[in-house]
Amino acid sequence: MSVHFQKDADNVVTLTIDMPGRSMNVLNDELTGPFIDEMNAIEADKSIAGIIITSGKKDFLAGADIEKLSRITEPQQAFDLAQQFKALLRRLECCGRPVVAALNGTALGGGLELAMACHYRIAIDQPRAKFGLPEVKLGLLPGGGGTQRLPRLIGIQNALPLLLEGTELRAEQARQQGILHELATDRDDMMAKAKAWCLANPHPVQPWDDKKFRWPGGDSKSPANVQLWSVAPSMASARTQGNYPAATNIMSCVFEGGIVDFDTGCEIESRYFANCVMSPVAKNLIGTLWFQLNAVNKGQSRPAGFPASSVKKLGILGAGMMGAGIAYASAKAGIDVVLLDVTIEGAEKGKAYSAGLLDKAIKRGRETADGKQALLAKIKATADVNDLAGCDLVIEAVFEDRKIKAGITRKTEAVLAAEAIFASNTSTLPITGLSEASVRPANFIGLHFFSPVDKMRLVEIIVGAKTSKETLARSFDYVQQIKKTPIVVNDARGFYTSRVFGTYVMEGLKLLMEGQHPRAIEIAGLQAGMPVGPLAVHDEVSLSLSWHILEQTRKDFAAEGKPFKDHPANAGLEKMVVELDRTGKKSGKGFYDYPASQPKHLWAGLQDAFPLAAQQLPQKDLIERMMFVQANEAAKCYEEKVVLTVADANIGSIFGWGFAPFQGGALQYINAYGVANFVKRAKELAERFGDYFAPAAILVKMAQEGEVFE
Repeated sequence: MSVHFQKDADNVVTLTIDMPGRSMNVLNDELTGPFIDEMNAIEADKSIAGIIITSGKKDFLAGADIEKLSRITEPQQAFDLAQQFKALLRRLECCGRPVVAALNGTALGGGLELAMACHYRIAIDQPRAKFGLPEVKLGLLPGGGGTQRLPRLIGIQNALPLLLEGTELRAEQARQQGILHELATDRDDMMAKAKAWCLANPHPVQPWDDKKFRWPGGDSKSPANVQLWSVAPSMASARTQGNYPAATNIMSCVFEGGIVDFDTGCEIESRYFANCVMSPVAKNLIGTLWFQLNAVNKGQSRPAGFPASSVKKLGILGAGMMGAGIAYASAKAGIDVVLLDVTIEGAEKGKAYSAGLLDKAIKRGRETADGKQALLAKIKATADVNDLAGCDLVIEAVFEDRKIKAGITRKTEAVLAAEAIFASNTSTLPITGLSEASVRPANFIGLHFFSPVDKMRLVEIIVGAKTSKETLARSFDYVQQIKKTPIVVNDARGFYTSRVFGTYVMEGLKLLMEGQHPRAIEIAGLQAGMPVGPLAVHDEVSLSLSWHILEQTRKDFAAEGKPFKDHPANAGLEKMVVELDRTGKKSGKGFYDYPASQPKHLWAGLQDAFPLAAQQLPQKDLIERMMFVQANEAAKCYEEKVVLTVADANIGSIFGWGFAPFQGGALQYINAYGVANFVKRAKELAERFGDYFAPAAILVKMAQEGEVFE
């Protein structure tokens, strides 16, 4: 049974949720069926003095069964599902007995909705436990009354940000917000407090069922909330560009629920929930950020046959921002880190980066002074290469120069054990070429981190021509050890993420060269769902770096005796960097100007450097050009076996460079557009704007055979 019933001598019943065969409790028929049976028994037994609901697993309840939601094909099914769960929760809170949620761990989504239907909520105060309603991250909204109970508990103004951002709170934060009533030190303490509350409060009533109920901070008609409702929709629209209907639906649920009674508000929520479940956005997000992400995290790209491994001592070569970020993430995971730089001052500066991050965490209540010192003790700053002796893994994070990397590779390998792995954090230089400097190319691999490392979840693992499967497996394990998401790609110039991301920024520059208004270009990028416009993000990654990579690539092709085909935007890049000396944000001047005490703004000289065309393209064309070059290049990478799985391609695009998440990733964008429609439109774009839009051969074949990326 998924729900265990136990009544003690004081007639207090404990319902323990413990679904067999699962590591975590989830909300589905396997749980709700037995729960309904127990509710029937409780309602029939008048001797019961109270009910405690807890979990037999390390966490309370994770939320809804996403697999079941993904199979829904009709809005009525989604509506009925939400109404059935709400009916169960209403029976619970109106059963006439005190009900306490004893939260022994994380309660998210439907798990927190179940807890909010209890009269009192106690949680064990532990760092790993999280509480929140994160449904919006999958294009959904809480379907168990979450948009109605939470605002009635803590007020509309406090609830909306949590609902719209899917914020996950720690126990103390949830208590301060008023979501939890009390914290406990351990399970025994929690259960004792839960029972005591039941016995002391024999006739509790939920706030919204009390005839004297008043909304904290006022309902939707309250003058106190007028300003909120006048600006919240426009602010949400500006942030989402209208690409995430769940955000609008959540606000509608809260607003409409704030002018009707509780039960009517719950029915309103069910209708908006059904709308979300049926939306293409939810299906894209669930498909990629649930099913495909789970496949990635479960190791679908990890070679089989190698035991799980962990890194105990890590060496990092180069204490710049990237090396310092890797040091922080690794030390946070409990790994001993040797942070090596040319000078001890440089190494100490890199270590200070971790100290700065920890100081910010302390201010936010996420870290303690003792925790800071413990983490910093894990990082040894040094200028002595001999300190790398005993490292299981060394990550090189020095300047993108082949000669510099080769020299440090040889110097480092001289002090490493034979089985140690050497990884390069290069973002563009082919790993096979870099491994030529190694005496152990089978142990040489690429680990491409993204900046800032402490915030970016992705690591791109690049397999060279001689990289062994064991090296790949151990590197995969390390990435997961530091709680990052690994994707595996084969060696190629630019690999996967840098190669495809480059098409976005270069298309922005190409549009500028064609005379399209720079503001229109930037807005089109945002409307497409990208986090930053192509010109702004190009400034951030540095135009001078793009120029350096271009020059290096030209030299490499010449050295190999291969013809190099210039991108149409390369001339514009040369003009910006060489002729105009506008190299990007770091120098304070690129496509944008960066005044010291003012917000950045587009450089006034852009229209002189790139005169506006008399005919401006429709915004739809700008958007599709930016999206098509990325998706088409991703398809080419899949075709060329640079990226090996659809999941790695989609997850890499979203986590790596921010490809519009609501589209579900670069390859899913093609699926949703329709492969045949994509091929037709790509050919049209190629005729009008350049042959680099021509659809990848794999797409033409898929269109002919009616296939999709799976």
